[in-house]
Formats: sequence, structure tokens, C-alpha cells
Amino acid sequence: MNPWAIILHPHISEKSTRLIEKENTLVFVVRKDATKPEIKRAVEKAFGVKVAKVRTLITSKGYKKAYVRLKSEFSAAEVAMRLGIL
Repeated sequence: MNPWAIILHPHISEKSTRLIEKENTLVFVVRKDATKPEIKRAVEKAFGVKVAKVRTLITSKGYKKAYVRLKSEFSAAEVAMRLGIL
């Protein structure tokens, strides 16, 4: 499975930056038909981290966002720096 077939791109906003710093959470735009377990596996495989929790929502514009909280031993800020977000 290619994780980038599920994860389309990171979502960058003021709120997502605050979540990275305060809650160790990354925000991604994902395929609309992706399930939470698929998103979890894709993030773990793409970035070499362990995921604690995945929350999803479909926006009013019609795309799906996934809020991915990492386990405490991994840093969302480090992953964000690798992606060029921070």
C-alpha cells in the first residue's frame, strides 16, 4: 500500500500549527473514502511514527481532513519540519 494514495497533502493553517505545538497532532487532507485504520497505517508507514488517535471530518467544501495525534514518544513538530510546514 502506498501511503500517499491515502494522504493527499498536509493541511496548513493557524489552527493546525497550534495543534502541532500544543497537542502533538498533525492535520492532513485525505481521500474521502479513506477509513480511520487506513489513515493510521498510512501515517505510520509514511513518517515512521506511532499514531495514538485519528479523528476525521468532511468540510463544507467537500474534502476530508484527518486529525492525527501521535503517541507521546514521537514529535509532531519534527514530522512537520520534515514536511516543510514549520
